[in-house]
Amino acid sequence: MAQQMDRETRLGIVRRAYAKQVLAAAGLADRRVEAAFATVKREDFLGRGPWQILRWGRGYETSPSRDPVYLYDDVLVGIIPERNLNNGQPGLHALLIAAAAPKPGEHAVHIGAGVGYFTAILRHLVGGRGRVTAIEFDAGLAARLAANFKGAKKVEVIQGDGVAVEFAPADVIYVNAGATRPASSWLDRLRGGGRLILPLTSNKGFMGPESGPIERRGAVFRIERRGDELLARWISPVAIFPCESTRDPASEAALGAAFENGRVREVTRLYRRDDVPGEDCWVRGPGWCLAYR
Repeated sequence: MAQQMDRETRLGIVRRAYAKQVLAAAGLADRRVEAAFATVKREDFLGRGPWQILRWGRGYETSPSRDPVYLYDDVLVGIIPERNLNNGQPGLHALLIAAAAPKPGEHAVHIGAGVGYFTAILRHLVGGRGRVTAIEFDAGLAARLAANFKGAKKVEVIQGDGVAVEFAPADVIYVNAGATRPASSWLDRLRGGGRLILPLTSNKGFMGPESGPIERRGAVFRIERRGDELLARWISPVAIFPCESTRDPASEAALGAAFENGRVREVTRLYRRDDVPGEDCWVRGPGWCLAYR
């Protein structure tokens, strides 16, 4: 028992240091997000080690042992390494979750929830009065996700297509897959004041430098509903696994061209129409555009 207490005490110290490291990597000073990363146990969602840890330039490497200390670094951990499916980089997720700004009592929807580690971060932030809906397309991952939240209150796990699945109106919709357009179902279910975290990606892939600079592969936007308006701002470049049901060739081609023009950070509006003058648009696809004003 004493050994177990010593182990938990040690890991508690490691988690607090990890949380500070993750927020520093993201350039953040957010006490609530830091507390969430210091509290949620990553090993509870990734199963028993050793784990496959992705080292850029070297590929996946097996952790030296089953000690969870190896998970508390700003690294991707393979959940299905042979398909390049990972538990994502904590620093990027901290940045995006902070941009979503989940508040106590809110409803957060996590699309592409994987095994649920970052879902648990969202759950911590919405608190006991809030609730989380976690959606995962892959049946095997969805089963692991459901097992990881078995008995958890106010967490609903759904296996299915995040575009087609019905869910209640949300304050936060956190998308963890690359789209080429904003799905109408997400925008329709975004409450007033709600925030959508939307990764948009080109066809340049998401693994390795051979795919080109990350700035030309994808970008994450924060979309906020303000009355009839949809305000938009750039958060970060991104390379991420594609969300097949939100991709179309016309939007993909338009994004590929838009990433070449270098004005992604000037975006301020999302329009659900495509008749906005071309000079005002950063990107325009069938029925939508991201614009400068």
